Amino acid sequence: MALEMMMSGPDYMRDPRKHQFSPYANNGGTSVAIAGDDFVMIASDTRLSRGFNIFSREQDKVFPLTPKTMMASSGCWADVLTLNKVLQARLTMYSHEHHDMMSTTAVAQLLSTMLYWRRFFPYYVSNILAGIDEEGKGVVYHYDPVGHMEKLTFSATGESVSQIQPLLDNQIGGLNMLGVKPPTMTKDLARQLIHDAFVSAAERDINTGDGIIIHTITKDGKTEETVKLRRD
Repeated sequence: MALEMMMSGPDYMRDPRKHQFSPYANNGGTSVAIAGDDFVMIASDTRLSRGFNIFSREQDKVFPLTPKTMMASSGCWADVLTLNKVLQARLTMYSHEHHDMMSTTAVAQLLSTMLYWRRFFPYYVSNILAGIDEEGKGVVYHYDPVGHMEKLTFSATGESVSQIQPLLDNQIGGLNMLGVKPPTMTKDLARQLIHDAFVSAAERDINTGDGIIIHTITKDGKTEETVKLRRD
């Protein structure tokens, strides 16, 4: 009876076994960025995984683009590397042609255009771009996979975004709170919020953990700090 049902159906239903292929893989990762009046911090966890398999515990997901701009990417690691390679090539072409480095605002628009160009087969990547703008202020740009761009002062993306973004909305934006004035953002406060957000996320998400690499960008340059997270 089962054989008759298979033989009587259309060609694609005759074999009960299903062979599926996806060009994408989710390699986890979470990124957070917070901007202040004269600085911006951008951080990511260091776990590179797929499901229950951990490929690396020391993979930084923040890429330097210019002396004042960095990009954090997570998702399909093959797409992350490809997007970063193409973006770096475009920045190099610009610097050779104009003998100058692209501004943070221009890099943000370039990334949006590149993502939109691939909208029919998008990069499976969650991106945050952070840097110092022309006025010397910290700025954060958040993207969706097909290039929609939003200019913010704080943002989270990646696997643990549903846990971290509400914390940032509450503690930085003062959302859902009556009679509370949002705090003035300092480097110490930004670092503490990033640390607490990742510690909380690592307790509840297997795709986030092992460590945090926090990058700080100011008009004077960049600094980097590594903080350990749980490794199980």
